[in-house]
Amino acid sequence: MKKIEILEKKVLSNEWAVLNEYVYSFERKDGTKQIHNREVYDKGDGSAIILYNKESNKIILTRQFRIPTYVNGNQNGYMIEACAGLLDGLTPEECVVKETEEETGYKIETPKRLFHSYMVAGAVTEIIYFFIAPYNESMKVTKGGGLEDEGEEIEVLEYDFDEAYNMIFTGEIIDAKTIMLLQHMKIEKIME
Repeated sequence: MKKIEILEKKVLSNEWAVLNEYVYSFERKDGTKQIHNREVYDKGDGSAIILYNKESNKIILTRQFRIPTYVNGNQNGYMIEACAGLLDGLTPEECVVKETEEETGYKIETPKRLFHSYMVAGAVTEIIYFFIAPYNESMKVTKGGGLEDEGEEIEVLEYDFDEAYNMIFTGEIIDAKTIMLLQHMKIEKIME
């Protein structure tokens, strides 16, 4: 096992999330050591979910504005994506239940955990936990849309699964977590 030693850690920003600069010693395969300097963004871990209804072949997604995509060329900054949120001290399951109700208005009880993944391992500490859960109209308890006091303005979308899946290839869905969930659902034949 290679030896890694953190030599210095400096907080560069502590606003919405923490941006740290790390200086560390890294032992290479040949035994030589190198000093690296990297910035690491830590905003916490999160959970993401797609709700599905096998009888209607429908799924629930959301649309909301994402400033990083806007400044990187996404013309209007809006993204179609799976419901998601930061854990903020909750378990991944608790988080996804809470976020589902806040964002979509559906009250779920037993989300199925599929897998977890680092999303941008070269720069961000975040791990996303991925879920799916069945839904039907009787589970709709609020209009959804997110929390106004958190600045959220989320549109709840219902799509035919095949339409949503094909939106990956038309470029209408370009969010990684959503693509991963849709691909998983397709591969595992959750929606047929």
